[in-house]
Amino acid sequence: MDASLAKQYQRKTDKQHILDNPDTYIGSVENVDAEMWVYDDAKGMIVLKHIEYIPGLYKLFDEGIVNCRDHVLRMIHSSSVEKKFVTYISTEIAEDGMITMTNDGNGIDIAKHPEHDLWIPEMIFGHLRTSTNYDKNEKKIVGGKNGFGFKLVLIWSTYGRIETVDHIRGLKYVQEFRNNLDVLGAPVITKCSSAKPYTKVSFKPDYQRLGIGGLTPDMIALLKKRVYDISAVTDHSVKKVKITYNGDVAPCKNFQQYVDLYIGSKSAAKQQVADDASVASGSEAGSGNTSSAGAKRVYEQSDERWEYAVALSPTHEFIQVSFVNGICTFKGGKHVEYITGQIVRKLCDYIEKKKKIKVNGNAIKEQLILFLRCDIENPSFDSQTKDYMNTPSAKFGSSCTVSDTFIEKVAKMGVMDLACSLTEAKENRLAKKSTDGSKTKTIRGIANFMDANHSGTAASKDCILILCEGLSAMSGIVSGLSSEDRNIIGIYPLKGKLLNVRGEQLKKIAENKEITDIKKILGLESGREYKTMADVQQYLRYGKIMIITDQDMDGSHIKGLCINLFHSEWASLVDIPGFISFMNTPILRAKKGAQTLVFYNQGEYDTWKNGFGEAGPQGWTIKYFKGLGTSTSAEFKEYFAHKKIVDFVHNGKTSDDSIDKIFNKKRADDRKQWL
Repeated sequence: MDASLAKQYQRKTDKQHILDNPDTYIGSVENVDAEMWVYDDAKGMIVLKHIEYIPGLYKLFDEGIVNCRDHVLRMIHSSSVEKKFVTYISTEIAEDGMITMTNDGNGIDIAKHPEHDLWIPEMIFGHLRTSTNYDKNEKKIVGGKNGFGFKLVLIWSTYGRIETVDHIRGLKYVQEFRNNLDVLGAPVITKCSSAKPYTKVSFKPDYQRLGIGGLTPDMIALLKKRVYDISAVTDHSVKKVKITYNGDVAPCKNFQQYVDLYIGSKSAAKQQVADDASVASGSEAGSGNTSSAGAKRVYEQSDERWEYAVALSPTHEFIQVSFVNGICTFKGGKHVEYITGQIVRKLCDYIEKKKKIKVNGNAIKEQLILFLRCDIENPSFDSQTKDYMNTPSAKFGSSCTVSDTFIEKVAKMGVMDLACSLTEAKENRLAKKSTDGSKTKTIRGIANFMDANHSGTAASKDCILILCEGLSAMSGIVSGLSSEDRNIIGIYPLKGKLLNVRGEQLKKIAENKEITDIKKILGLESGREYKTMADVQQYLRYGKIMIITDQDMDGSHIKGLCINLFHSEWASLVDIPGFISFMNTPILRAKKGAQTLVFYNQGEYDTWKNGFGEAGPQGWTIKYFKGLGTSTSAEFKEYFAHKKIVDFVHNGKTSDDSIDKIFNKKRADDRKQWL
C-alpha cells in the first residue's frame, strides 16, 4: 500500500468534514477583529464597536435562535386544530458557557420515523441531512432549510441536550449528546399528559476546539444583541411573544422599538428639537431630554412581509441593518438593493421636481442608514453563514412599493438639502478642476484675446488686463497702444453683458465661456483668497484689471457686472486698492482750429455750452462719440497718452450692501425703494 497516496486522497465522514472545514459550514473559527453592532449595557443601546469575535461561534448561536423564531411562524401558519401558539422564547447563557434556548408552542413529534426506525427528535437533531424544510415546492419564509441546522451546533459542542413535550401524544422526550455528536445517549421518554408543550435545547460549544476558554464580553454583547434582533423581527401580530435574555425581557417588542436601540427614541428626537428651539430663544432646555438624543427617522410597513425605516447616517456613509426571515444579513443582499434602489430613485425624482437639481444617487444613499425586515420565500444565501441574501427580486414571493408619502418625509428629514449641498460641492470641485486658471507664461485657445508680453512672468504685477465692450472697441484700443504698452497690457473683449453670477448655480457659472476665459487669463482659482498684492503677484498673471466700456447706460451696467463677478467670487480682490479700475473715454469732443476740448459726461458739456449764451459755441465742431467704435486710432492714442483712470474703492459693508442690493435677484423690493 502506497502511504503517500493514502495521505493525499482521504475519505471523510460528513461530521469530520464539518469539523475539518468549518468555513464551509459555520464560518471562520478564528478570532476576528471587526466592527460589529453589539448591545452596550451601560448605554442601553446597540452600538457599532470594534470587537473580537469568532464568526463560527456566532453562527452556532444563530442556528438555535433562528429555529425559535421559525417555530413562531410554523405555529401561526399551521392548519392543525391542536396547535399551540408560541408565547415565549427564552435564552440563557450560564457562567460556564452553557447556552440554553427554550420556546413553547407545539413540541417535536415524539414518534419513530416509519422509514428510518429513528425517533424523530434524534433524527432531526442527531443525524445530518435531515430537516422539516426539504419540500422544494412549499413556499416557506423561515430561516432554516438545508438539513444541517442544529446538527452543526451539536457537532461543534462538547455537550448537548434536547427536551421536548409532545402534548398531542402526551409524551416528554429527553436526550443528551456528547463529544461533538460522537456519543448519542439513549432517549428518555416519559408520559406527561397534562404538561404544556415546549422545546428546550442546551449546548456547550467546544471552546477548546475554538481556541478560547469561554465566551468573552465581546461575544456576550454580540449574542445579546442577536436575542434583541429576534424580538424585533418575530411576528407578534397573532400572539404576543415574550422574549427574554437571562430572565430579562427584551427592550424592544417590535421593529420600531428596535430602531430606537440604534438611534434613540422618537420622543427623544422630538424633545431634542424642542430643546434646540428653547436654546435658540434663550430659555433653558427642558428637563425631559434623554441621555441619548434620538435621531429623526421615517418608518413604513408596506405589509406583513416588509417594514423598513430610514434615518440620517451618523458616519455619512450608507449603513444597512437588515433581516431576512429572522436571519441577520449584516452584509446585505438583494433585499437591501431592492428597497434602497427604490428610495434613491424616487428621491432623485422628487428633488429634481422640487429643487430643479439633478442629484447623483450616491449623494442620497451615503446619507442613509436603512433598517429593513422582510420575509422572503425560500431565500438563498451566499454561504451557510447566511450573511448575504442573493435571491433575485423576481423570486421574493412578494413585492414592496415604497410610498410617495415615505419619500416626501425622508426628503424633508434633511436628505434633500444635504443631497443638494453635496451635489453643489461636487459640481464646484469639477468646475474648479476644469475652469481654474494658473500663473503660466502662455495660455492658448481663447478667441480674440491679446495677451500682454510680460503676463505670467516676474513682471506680471505691472501688467493690466483690459476688459472692453466688444471687438470694435478692442480694435480701437489696440491701435492706440504703444509698443511698450503691449508689454504690460492684455485685452479681452466681452460679448455684451457679463453673466450675473450672484446666487447663480455653480454649474451655470462653470459653463459660461466668458467667465471661464477670464479665470484662465488671470490665473484665478475658485475658492482661493487673494488678500494682498503679494498674493496677486504670486498667483495671478496680471496685477490689475481695467474696464473700458461705452459711456452709456449699457456700459455702466457692464462695469457693474464685472465688479459683481469679482465681489461675488473673489471678494478679497475688491479690497485691494487699485486692483479694479475704469478708464473713462470722452462722450463729446469740441474742436476749433488747433484747440480741442473733450467732455466725459453730458453735464460737463452742457455747462461749457451754456457759457456761450443763446448763440452757443460759434465756430466749434462738435463730435458725439456714440460708442468706443466711433473713435479713431489717433483718438485712442490720445486717450492712452492722457489716461483718465478711476479706481474702484471698496468701502466695506456699505459697498457690500450696495452691490448685493443691485445684483441679488431676491432683493427686487430693496432695489425699487433705492431707485
